[in-house]
Amino acid sequence: MSIWDFFVWFFWIYIFITCIWIFITVFVDIFRDHTLNGWGKTLWIIFLVVLPFLGAFVYLIARGRSMGERQMKQSRDAQAASAEYIRSVAAPTSPSAEIESAKKLLDSGAITQAEFDSLKTRALAS
Repeated sequence: MSIWDFFVWFFWIYIFITCIWIFITVFVDIFRDHTLNGWGKTLWIIFLVVLPFLGAFVYLIARGRSMGERQMKQSRDAQAASAEYIRSVAAPTSPSAEIESAKKLLDSGAITQAEFDSLKTRALAS
């Protein structure tokens, strides 16, 4: 096997993986699209199964823009959910709440008076 045979083989593997990726993306988008009814989804799936390359290219041409919009909406929704989760976990606390929490730690013996004073000073500074 020469180096050129290897490059040709590598090229065809790349084309094969790219085609599979496009088909999966189109199938996922068909099921994600809420504007298509069941018959429309069925017809697109049949078209993709019978004539896969033509079906995928026609779908990308006909519905590519809405496909991108759905992808962007999903990305925005995921980012908003992530931001909401982070806000819920790392809820901003007021200085009085931080001092109260430090006081509870001091009363339970988890921290010393010097650590409490340090926490109190930091809470009041922020």
